[in-house]
Amino acid sequence: MKTHKYQRRFYRDWVGAKDLYLTRIAVKETDLQILTDKPLDKNFIKEKICLYRRQIESYLTKDTRFLTALKPIAVELNAPAIIKKMSQAAKLANVGPMAAVAGAMAEFLGKDLLRKGFREVIIENGGDIFMKTLKRRTVGIYAGKSKLWKKLKLNIKPKKTPIGICTSSGTTGHSLSFGYADSVVILSRDASLADALATATANLIESKQDMPRALDFARSIKRICGVVIIFKNNLISWGKVEFSK
Repeated sequence: MKTHKYQRRFYRDWVGAKDLYLTRIAVKETDLQILTDKPLDKNFIKEKICLYRRQIESYLTKDTRFLTALKPIAVELNAPAIIKKMSQAAKLANVGPMAAVAGAMAEFLGKDLLRKGFREVIIENGGDIFMKTLKRRTVGIYAGKSKLWKKLKLNIKPKKTPIGICTSSGTTGHSLSFGYADSVVILSRDASLADALATATANLIESKQDMPRALDFARSIKRICGVVIIFKNNLISWGKVEFSK
């Protein structure tokens, strides 16, 4: 078991979408970078962040297992939608529900903004992304200090969005991981599922030999569009993945 101290989100300095409005908002542990096609009402988004945080925190007081479980757990029928979404994603990926929290938050907020009339929305929450775009975008993959993958990017086409692009690593970042993958990226229309599955897949990788098995596991889950796994100087991928290097 490994945990990591918080690291500054240096990758935000690399964002080059000059045609979009950039907003950074932090509410307690929720630290977001948001790109939109028109100026963002910070009060609106903060209210939504606080709403979802209250729903999650309130549910945690009812069921403390939701915070610490490393396997799926059932939730109440009247649980808030974001709790149910996290639980469903965790069940499919066979991890604890909090493994889906960043992706779920990005997805719920992103859909809130789309309902408000925004046409382009990119929300990054700790390396987990919800994206709806009208033009081709590139998303960088950070795989530690290896120079081999320094310029590796994914091409994301508008017709493939909205999409979740979520990443887990056993060597970078502060999140809990039981594996040693430098980067596991999952693409799915369901950002909550992409987040949970990135964690589950990364947990399976302790050596190069584990990569094919981890890839088979990830690709077996319905609603997954693409998978990228990087371990040291090795990369394997599957699905609708288009690289730009």
